[in-house]
Amino acid sequence: MPDLPPLARFGDRVATGLLDVTDDPAALDSTGFWAVGADFEGRLTCARFRDVRERPVPAPVPGAWRGPGPDDWTSSLDRAAYTAAVRRIREHIAAGEVYQANLCRVLSAPVPSDADVDALTALLARGNPAPYAGTIRLPGHGVEIATASPELFLRRAGRTVESGPIKGTGRTEADLLEKDYAENVMIVDLVRNDIGRVCATGTVTVPDLCAVEKHPGLVHLVSTVRGELRPGAGWPELLGAAFPPGSVTGAPKSSALRIIDALETAPRGPYCGGVGWVDADRGTGELAVGIRTFWIDRDARGGAVLRFGTGAGITWGSDPEGEWRETELKASRLLAVASGTYEVSEGT
Repeated sequence: MPDLPPLARFGDRVATGLLDVTDDPAALDSTGFWAVGADFEGRLTCARFRDVRERPVPAPVPGAWRGPGPDDWTSSLDRAAYTAAVRRIREHIAAGEVYQANLCRVLSAPVPSDADVDALTALLARGNPAPYAGTIRLPGHGVEIATASPELFLRRAGRTVESGPIKGTGRTEADLLEKDYAENVMIVDLVRNDIGRVCATGTVTVPDLCAVEKHPGLVHLVSTVRGELRPGAGWPELLGAAFPPGSVTGAPKSSALRIIDALETAPRGPYCGGVGWVDADRGTGELAVGIRTFWIDRDARGGAVLRFGTGAGITWGSDPEGEWRETELKASRLLAVASGTYEVSEGT
């Protein structure tokens, strides 16, 4: 394991000087600045840092990140297995068990034992800038994450909470299908229900529905759901109601989670979980959905594996080959950045 000091970055904010680490979400309502990483399977890591300052992500240092070769990546589901799983989800939909389910696969490639996610962060900041970019480096606690997430999971300012689910992806706005709009509305209903469990009656609204957002190499449909926390509800209640994020599970969530567990062959880990920060002193925080996210897994012998997740929302209107292509589209630019084959001069 490399001798790297604990660190967290979120946008132009960097946190150092680790004070303590806990898996208790109630700590987020205490004091201090916290980096938060939540695996899709439920493992929560909250790390409180002493020093927080404004500092832009540094420029990449040549040779600091030695990523995998473009052909080194393997997928937990290959094309045949993924398209077969899409067809299986459509059977579940036809049987009335679920309306939509998010089907994901995890890509893996070996990296040198001294690999540093913060060096990868510098490359991502240039090659795939994202509104919720973040890094959590806690090698001693098994958390090494670099995300270029475009999706807001939860934002909190005092008692006001907000979520920004993404559903619908294309290279351009013209590529978005009727299925994408229907899927977005479906997930908005789910997120409204999740947030409504901890918000005061009548306060949950949808200020934006199916807005088109442009991101590097693609466009998304994004909606906004907002509410006011009821008295006595804090981070434990909010996370308990909203996790895992609705946009990366499906509707109904309980049925989708059961189907996901049966069809996916690898744990998602930080992918599709939550990554972000909480300033407990100010009552603010911002967690991204852990998509467009890399993480490093290490074994007891010092081996290191870089992982990256990609997926698509499956509805009755889904074409299996089309959904496979969507997972490829979402992954292609990010994998090129990590493998050193993407030239920033190509633009965004």
